[in-house]
Parts: sequence; structure tokens; C-alpha cells
Amino acid sequence: MNRVLRRCFLLFLCLGFVFSLTVLPISSTLVSSQKTSLVTTEIRGVWLTNVASGVLFVPWGINRAINQLAALNFNTIYPVVWNRGYTFYKSDVAKSITGEDVQPFLNFVHGGNDVLAKLVRLAKKQNLSVIPWFEYGLMTPPNSKLAELKPEWLTIGQQGINSVDENLPEEINDGVFNRQAWLNPLHPQVQKFLKSLILEVVNNYDVDGIQVDDHFGMPVQFGYDTFTIQLYQKEHLGKIPPSNPFDPEWMRWRADKITDFMFQINKEVKAIKPQAKISLSPNSQYFAYKYYLQDWESWVNQGLVDELILQVYRDDKNSFIAEIEKPTVQLALTKIPVSIGILTGTLINPVEINRIKEKVQIVREHNFFGFSFFYWESLWGYISPESPQKRRNAFLEMFYNKAVKPLKLKKL
Repeated sequence: MNRVLRRCFLLFLCLGFVFSLTVLPISSTLVSSQKTSLVTTEIRGVWLTNVASGVLFVPWGINRAINQLAALNFNTIYPVVWNRGYTFYKSDVAKSITGEDVQPFLNFVHGGNDVLAKLVRLAKKQNLSVIPWFEYGLMTPPNSKLAELKPEWLTIGQQGINSVDENLPEEINDGVFNRQAWLNPLHPQVQKFLKSLILEVVNNYDVDGIQVDDHFGMPVQFGYDTFTIQLYQKEHLGKIPPSNPFDPEWMRWRADKITDFMFQINKEVKAIKPQAKISLSPNSQYFAYKYYLQDWESWVNQGLVDELILQVYRDDKNSFIAEIEKPTVQLALTKIPVSIGILTGTLINPVEINRIKEKVQIVREHNFFGFSFFYWESLWGYISPESPQKRRNAFLEMFYNKAVKPLKLKKL
């Protein structure tokens, strides 16, 4: 009962946040104070999630969010379309597997209307790019319909470990949502399912691409399920996988299989829509590979990714700079547009606007292609330390002119 009450409390809290955000419009004085300047080239994005955020669940929330972002010269949104085993658009693929074609509460609030279709329509009117975000990637809650109906799709660790802690920055860390099961990215039926979701979005909506993030991989302690063991044995003369999950060859074998999967996604997306961007938002290469077998450096080098948004949610300025100056990041910067993910705050970790401005300036000084902010609710909502008016004024100072997304590399 306590868990149910906590969830209800969080839901009403989120609805209250979005009400306060959406009822109060941006003042005409603020918008009219924009400086006149030439259009620049820069990604200015924000993630729209369903967790600790009510923007998708209030009928007027999406309209107001799009209008506010456009007025403050943002140019890209990354709306969640896959989270906790549910899609956030009308999906025949999901319905064929789980029986649900969209997240139930979202469907109820919007009277059965397709939220992604509405979001794309409104965003395009304001010249905002829309890149749907498959936030949960290979993760799914252990009690989700997907996990319960398709247990053979899940990978596990040794001694029957079937879930891991995932403390997502926007989650409330009360133990309710921490444990996550993982779909096996090496399993052909899992690959078919996820590819079908991605291709469904690319086919059915006027989107500018798709995005996967740090959850598009496999925790290094996983891979000891029957399917993966048998596949490894088939390719290693009957040998079983090493008991040490950090064994270099065992890590490389699994990571390469995930890279092969990414190759398939790239190929099939481009076959449908050649100009669609394959966007990736990972952690640092060292962390991503060591703990999630996500070798995004190889993905960049093989041309499987068109846009990289590196998550650098560091409070300390020096740590922030150290992350964006790493050789793998600088090498990627010579190949594709690389932007930096900046944390604007969460329910339990508010971020002052001056710290955000400082990081934006650092990113610009290091000649990156822009930034995306995590997440919408903390840009200028009441979960932030300053008033919404002060936060919006600060963003307008940072984005006083319009910006277009980069189509090719800058000539430095």
C-alpha cells in the first residue's frame, strides 16, 4: 500500500509541476527582448520523459512545452517513445507481443489519440526537429508484461541473477523502480522486436531520426542465459563462457554482437529514410564498454551513428571538462556532430542556472556542436532553484538568436 501511495503522490506531484509550467505563459516582454543576430549552427535539444514529469500526461502540456521551447530558440526535442516495457505511440508491434499498443495511462488521458503524432505535428509547425528516444533500450521492469510473457528473451547473470539496479537520474530512489531486467541484445527475436519498434516509428511518423542511449547494451555481468551460452559454445568449439564477466575476450565477443545489431538497425532505418539520423546518447566510452558492453567508439568509426550526445552529468567543473576532453570524444568530434548532454536538474538534485550557463559556455569554447538538456521539467519548472521567469530569461540570454542543426562537420 505504501508503494501505491508513493506512486499516486508522485503522479499528482508531476501533474502539479506541469500545471504550474503550462498555465503560466512566457511573457511578451521576455520574447520581445530577443536580440537580433545572424542564425547560428548549434543543436539545442531537450529530453521529454514520462518519469517525474507530467508534460505528456496533461492535455495542454505538450502544446505549451512546444511553444515555450520554440520561443526560447530551442530546435530539437527527444521525446520518449519506449519506457518500462510500453510504447508512447500507437504501436501494432507492441500490441502483438504484450497486448498493449500504448502506455495505458497516457492512452486514457489523451482519449485514445496518438500523442507522438500530435507532438510531431506541433513541433514541425515551430521548426523543431523531432528525434524519438527509445529511453529504456534493452531494459524492462521484471514485472512488466514483456518480461512475464517473454522470459526466454531475457538475459541473466550467474547464480540466476536476473535483474540489476539502475538508478536513473529522474527516478525516485525508493526501491520501487530500481530493479531492471534486460532483454538479450544477442537474441534474434529480441533484435526483431526492437528493430520493428524503431522501423515502425520511422515509417509512420514524420520524424528526423531515432535515438538510443546508454541502455542500448548489456550489463557486463549478464550473458549467462542458455541462448547466449549455446551461441558462444557454437563459435568457440564447445567452450563455455568464462566465469569472469570482465574476461577481455568474453567482453569483446558480446560487445561485437551488439555492434552487429546496431549495424542492422542503421542499415534498415536508412533503407526507409536515408536522411534519418541515428542518434546516440551514451556515457563515456570507458564506462559504456566496461559496464554495458556498448562500444560506441566502434559505432562511430564504422559510420553507424550520425549524431552523438555524450551524457556528462558532472557537478564539478573540472570533472566536466575532463570528460569532454577525453581522446575518444575528441576523435568522434572529427567524424560526426558531437553534442554534450547537460543536467538541468531532477526532483532530488536541483541545478542552479549559473552552473548550467557555465557548462554551456564550456561546451561552446570546446567547439562542440551543441547540447541537449536533461530534462524538460527542470529547465524552468518549479523543481528548479530559481523562479521560472528567471530561468527562462537565462536561457534566452544563452539562446538569443535562432540556431539550425548542423548538417555536416564544422571546418575548424
